[in-house]
Amino acid sequence: MADLKTMRTTAAGARTAQIDEGLRAHMNKVYGTMSVGLLVTAGVAWAFGSSPALLSILRDPMTLQPNILGWIVMFAPLLMVFAFGAAINRLSAAGAQLFFYAFAAVMGLSISWIFAVFTGFSIAQTFLITAISFAGLSLYGYTTKRDISGWGAFLIMGLIGLIVASIVNIFLGSPALHFAISAIGVLIFAGLTAYDTQRLKTDYIAHAHAMDGEWLAKSAIMGALNLYLDFINLFMFLLQFLGNRD
Repeated sequence: MADLKTMRTTAAGARTAQIDEGLRAHMNKVYGTMSVGLLVTAGVAWAFGSSPALLSILRDPMTLQPNILGWIVMFAPLLMVFAFGAAINRLSAAGAQLFFYAFAAVMGLSISWIFAVFTGFSIAQTFLITAISFAGLSLYGYTTKRDISGWGAFLIMGLIGLIVASIVNIFLGSPALHFAISAIGVLIFAGLTAYDTQRLKTDYIAHAHAMDGEWLAKSAIMGALNLYLDFINLFMFLLQFLGNRD
């Protein structure tokens, strides 16, 4: 009986170690995919934003107001996120990854205007601050023993309200509302960074026993998309406070 108990304990320990190793590999895939997406976004944004000729395809060269194509590009990432969520089960892992990188490129087009408005130094400085903040928040979500899943409903409701307020302020142009949106946006995406990281961890552990390779691959890409969005939005809202205009 003792030997049987020992064998079960040993097997359970080996299984736990295997899950821990798999979790680390899974999270490395998530962060790696996210990082490549950020590089794609940065490259496309810089290429368009630093070239007046290319930026004029999307925005008026003098006022930087978006033209018809610019409006389409502005809202395209939001539509692509909904499309990705609806189509993820029908896509292969390779197809999902390709879609993610295409999305990252379109996102680069949509935020390329920042290079015509803010100094390059302030953009780089804000990016570094965002990266440090994101790393700390994501580490907290990964390591905390506290269950923060209850944050989800409040953060999603706040996000919906933020999107509605942002669309309304496109037409109102209220500086006070813009400041409030930016401040609330920083708080919401800071919370989402920790929440999404913990959810990635718990989802992996819940599905680890099945070891569904296709699900794990697509889950890593979907997780990369969620954390990518957290990072980009945190960066854009911080840039409103920290960015120096040309």
